[in-house]
Amino acid sequence: MCSDIQHTELINMERLNSFRHLNQKWSNGEHSNELLHAQAHIWNHIFSFINSMSLKSAIQLGIPDIINKHGYPMTLSELTSALPIHPTKSHSVYRLMRILVHSGFFAKKKLSKTDEEGYTLTDASQLLLKDHPLSLTPFLTAMLDPVLTKPWNYLSTWFQNDDPTPFDTAHGMTFWDYGNHQPSIAHFFNDAMASDARLVTSVIIDDCKGVFEGLESLVDVGGGTGTVAKAIADAFPHIECTVLDLPHVVADLQGSKNLKYTGGDMFEAVPPADTVLLKWILHDWNDEECVKILKRSREAITSKDKNGKVIIIDMMMENQKGDEESIETQLFFDMLMMALVTGKERNEKEWAKLFTDAGFSDYKITPILGLRSLIEVYP
Repeated sequence: MCSDIQHTELINMERLNSFRHLNQKWSNGEHSNELLHAQAHIWNHIFSFINSMSLKSAIQLGIPDIINKHGYPMTLSELTSALPIHPTKSHSVYRLMRILVHSGFFAKKKLSKTDEEGYTLTDASQLLLKDHPLSLTPFLTAMLDPVLTKPWNYLSTWFQNDDPTPFDTAHGMTFWDYGNHQPSIAHFFNDAMASDARLVTSVIIDDCKGVFEGLESLVDVGGGTGTVAKAIADAFPHIECTVLDLPHVVADLQGSKNLKYTGGDMFEAVPPADTVLLKWILHDWNDEECVKILKRSREAITSKDKNGKVIIIDMMMENQKGDEESIETQLFFDMLMMALVTGKERNEKEWAKLFTDAGFSDYKITPILGLRSLIEVYP
């Protein structure tokens, strides 16, 4: 039998021989393309944050709005002159715009009277205009704020401790407690959720009117400042809408003829209504917490006919098969939930288990919201 020292020496010799074998193959030109491709793959992932930070810079400088206000393709010199930058940085504008054109946020178009090219907006940058009714700028600003990017530096540390989230490891408190102590972050977050709500609600009201047919009352659980509920109340004046959120969130908000605000805790009780709406709520919480929210929601349903239901707007993992970009975005969101809160993104099997555990009898999924779905759950 070999001694431990001899065994270790044998292992080291095998590793050395293996390394020499690979070295010989690479020195002979074998697998060089694969090696270079692997290197580029690693580099792209190391530096992928540059895309988001370059975009953040463009938003902070107001580039989409400057180009939009110009009214037609804007040359580099025109853009540079219009930007609020130091003169010594003028030569760097081209480099920023080059990567943003590559990323699909701007496009270049030939000017009709000259051979020059000018920058124009794309569908993506249209959604980043400050005055666009469906602007996603507040969402971008919130998600790329240093408070929310800092936890990613603590991901590996979190895996080695018993903190609930990397956010807790980075800041010494939960995401929700931080928002209570720092009103500016709570404001950022509410604006971000409102910007998303405007986009989602416009699609639902235009394409899913049948979801609201026959309803007399609806409660928007965790509805924040009421962006979704306001839109529903305006589009369907016969529906009495209630926004439920924490008392400090709704304290100064004023309702209207068919919209009111109620302070409370969704884990304790939900106001009675025909339908309970949970938009982008459940992915924030773990399974046990979700079951509690769903049970309170089921208890709140007053209608005993087919109109009585819970409407969930949330991510449905694995509903974008074949679309690699969408799959990656869903995975990003799942990691985001892991980094900031205790929740996760779920596939249909995981959603179905939550519904069963909370005592619901059936559900219907309508994948009409891109990466997210509209889910109707029946008691």
